[in-house]
Amino acid sequence: MNKSKSKAAYMISAVAERYEIHPQTLRLYEREGLLAPSRSEGNTRLYTDDDLDRLEVILKLTRELGVNLAGVEIILNMREKMEAMQKQIENFVANLNQEFEQQAREPRLDDKYSLIPVIQMTPLTPSPRTEARRGGESRRKQGR
Repeated sequence: MNKSKSKAAYMISAVAERYEIHPQTLRLYEREGLLAPSRSEGNTRLYTDDDLDRLEVILKLTRELGVNLAGVEIILNMREKMEAMQKQIENFVANLNQEFEQQAREPRLDDKYSLIPVIQMTPLTPSPRTEARRGGESRRKQGR
């Protein structure tokens, strides 16, 4: 089932022979919405390399794993959604990385932390009253 990638489109008879399936099976897959080959001006089905990749998945699921066509449809839909989500995640991560690189290169003036003044903490000197209380406490402790 290995094939070389090209820009060519294959007619239904060539695809059926290559994958050892009946052309009617390919028509069934199209009716069920599993495959969507393009059409020539004469309305001949033309299968692209992407169509053949999808057909290989369908055949693997049906032949090797015993999945019925309803299950194949669900699996193919889930694969498409997962691929779309993967692309979204990759774009999100790329945007995050780009933002981090930009922030690392130039500090932003609107950063809320850059506007907060640094507060110098000076040691507090105890009041005479606090001193007296401390002295009294230490005398009480010594007296016991």
